Amino acid sequence: DNFQKNGVPIVRLRSSLHGPAKKRGECFAELITTEELRQKWDATNDIVDEIYSGDLNEVKKLQADKYGEPTMFGIGYVKTKQSVVSPREQLTLCGLQNFDSGASIIWGVELEENQNHLFPEGKRMSRSTSHLFSTTIIPTGENEFDVEYVLQLDIGGFPGWLTGPIVIETVKKMFGFADGYFKSGLNGGELAAKLAAITEDDTVKTDGDKNDSFDNKDSSVLNEKQTLLMPP
Repeated sequence: DNFQKNGVPIVRLRSSLHGPAKKRGECFAELITTEELRQKWDATNDIVDEIYSGDLNEVKKLQADKYGEPTMFGIGYVKTKQSVVSPREQLTLCGLQNFDSGASIIWGVELEENQNHLFPEGKRMSRSTSHLFSTTIIPTGENEFDVEYVLQLDIGGFPGWLTGPIVIETVKKMFGFADGYFKSGLNGGELAAKLAAITEDDTVKTDGDKNDSFDNKDSSVLNEKQTLLMPP
């Protein structure tokens, strides 16, 4: 309930899902990072936007091989709508690491106040803080995988003892949507159509998604800006 004395609980939830292995980490990240998909399960989301993207070649030079292959890295901005609390905003450094086993880790950490100059222009509002965020995806069988979602969220000015139940309900909604979305990749539905649209350079084009691109597994250079990973 008070992990690292941050005054808010750390929530750890797991779900078992069915869906294709192809681009699984990237597809799950899109549930969190693209407004088209995010707003299907998160009614409070107003904006999810990439504002800075990192050079993956530089990231690879700095990290050890044991941390997997970085396929997304950068800074994103999130803004929520009016709900039980007034709108909140976040500025988060996030990334996606893929491993040879088929596992993936989506991670994120809130930027410090001395980096507030990176916020987009406009009036500032109360800030939520993700002290810790990770989503770990582990293959468990053919077209089967487990997802563990960890989040310690401080909703600025909101009582810490109320934060846990709100986060839990939100993550349950995400898992509920993810269950149907990934199954659609096996039965000719929405995800299957999206995966089928991947061209030779592994770029997906979906109406309404300005940041809907996947990296080429065989290429060390990204030619397009990658979607960022923002926790709810």
